[in-house]
Amino acid sequence: MMNERQTRIRDLLFDRGELQVNDIAEYLGASLATVRRDLTDLEKTGVIVRTHGAARIAAEMRTEVAFGAREQHNLAAKRLIASAAAEHLREGTTIFLDAGTTVLQLARKIKLMGMPITVFTNGIVVAQELANIDHITICMLGGRLRPQNMSMVGPLAQAMLDNIYFDQLFLGASAIADDGWITSHDAEEARVNQRMVERAKQTFVLCDAGKLGERATYSVLRLGEPLHLITSAPPSSELLGHIRDSATSLTVANGEANDA
Repeated sequence: MMNERQTRIRDLLFDRGELQVNDIAEYLGASLATVRRDLTDLEKTGVIVRTHGAARIAAEMRTEVAFGAREQHNLAAKRLIASAAAEHLREGTTIFLDAGTTVLQLARKIKLMGMPITVFTNGIVVAQELANIDHITICMLGGRLRPQNMSMVGPLAQAMLDNIYFDQLFLGASAIADDGWITSHDAEEARVNQRMVERAKQTFVLCDAGKLGERATYSVLRLGEPLHLITSAPPSSELLGHIRDSATSLTVANGEANDA
């Protein structure tokens, strides 16, 4: 298991590419000897590759690190969003949790709540988080594994969605543009997300404020009634205008009283 310093080295190499050992030591405020020992341990476990006087992330580890890095990004905001979303949960219902990192924080909140609930998901990490909890029933979609976020996508996932309904969907978002379009970086993920919305009685879009005003490649759907957006800071005036015009419900989870 990596210690905290080794985790920081891993994330630093993922963000910045190949770095000299001297630069890593300076960034961490650690001695060269300490950093070299950490790099040796990381190399033994296959996390990094060492070159002459430098190190880089091993190619086969980049996907795993990418998910871990996204999970930690804006973590406090994601936890506030998850807490606001959890207020809408009801005992005995069937919900769907997608594979996003903000939704993962909601899964961790659910794990602590003691609420009997049935959870469908296409996220392997979400399913692992809720496994072996007596009061929670977990059902997973089949399909093709998308390793970038450990989610199941593709025609098999869509076909399974055609045969189920759920009371609430909690959907993450790669980006929400100022014109209200929710978008994704992956075409198959976008199609599966569209089908999730069609099968849900109520949809909550969980999106930290850093993704507002941004646009990814593939459209999922446009904000509108009866969607409920939960975010961590007020949207831009343009996006806020669209939210009001489209009758989308809005919650700003910023640690103070939520605005709905």
